[in-house]
Amino acid sequence: MTLRVAVQMDPIEKINITGDSTFALMLEAEARGHEMVVYGPDHMSLKDNHLTARVRPVRVRDEKGNHADLGAETRVDLGTFDVVLMRQDPPFDMNYTTATHLLDRIHPKTLVVNDPTSVRNAPEKILVNEFPDLMPPTLVSRDRQEIEAFRVEHGDLVMKPLYGNGGAGVFKVGREDENFNGFFDLFKGLSREPWMIQKFLPAVKAGDKRIILVDGVAKGALNRVPAAGDIRANLVRGGAGQATDLTPREQEICARIGPVLKERGLIFVGIDVIDGNLTEINVTSPTGLRGIKRLGGPDLAVDIWDAIEHRRGRS
Repeated sequence: MTLRVAVQMDPIEKINITGDSTFALMLEAEARGHEMVVYGPDHMSLKDNHLTARVRPVRVRDEKGNHADLGAETRVDLGTFDVVLMRQDPPFDMNYTTATHLLDRIHPKTLVVNDPTSVRNAPEKILVNEFPDLMPPTLVSRDRQEIEAFRVEHGDLVMKPLYGNGGAGVFKVGREDENFNGFFDLFKGLSREPWMIQKFLPAVKAGDKRIILVDGVAKGALNRVPAAGDIRANLVRGGAGQATDLTPREQEICARIGPVLKERGLIFVGIDVIDGNLTEINVTSPTGLRGIKRLGGPDLAVDIWDAIEHRRGRS
């Protein structure tokens, strides 16, 4: 099966191919003989209910500093493609939300991965709240009184922007932390959105596990250990990756959430689990593929393309 694939992403010239999951997907598409173009979300236009984009054909290779050959730019009808990979990085802001509305115009005739309606309705720190029994104590709010009461009840907390990514703006607040009011005032002035506030899990020092689910099935995992002096295990924040297997509790979590993800067209999902507690369900450009493979695990880009081709073959 040869597919025409459009990859909606950040500029390919600037990505770090060592850890970029979009690049992993593109390498596998190249190996399968799929025809690819790339474009940014700012290059889309909707006219007379037809979605077009300024795209460039691309060929990729796993060679740092020489990883992509780009052709001449043309404007194309995205509805004529078989697959669109929506892979631009968050934050999940109005630009991201608008991109999902535009891609709704062509999905599912053109298979958008992940389903744009589901991405819009289920960003990572919102969807996870559908499974409260699998999570640590969690509050979504910007109400000072509610947050203070939650801090009194649970002690040390982790606060993070509701629509943030990559560990940016994540901080720990102690029960008696004198910096709390300063943090609250600073972040309230920077954003109109609520925070996600969770009970701090000291076991994060042993790792924050990223588990990849493909079409609702757990396929591989990577344990991310925070750097000294940090609570954030994100690899882009200095966390160290370790090979790992799933515990029975993690298998239970995946079995619970997997059917929901598959039903909603969320083919490529990365969940975060700390000490048996589900903390996030990442559906907006999740990562982890390159790290899992580098540590001796499977190349999950193969599984993702198998799932995509299976869905395309049924349509």
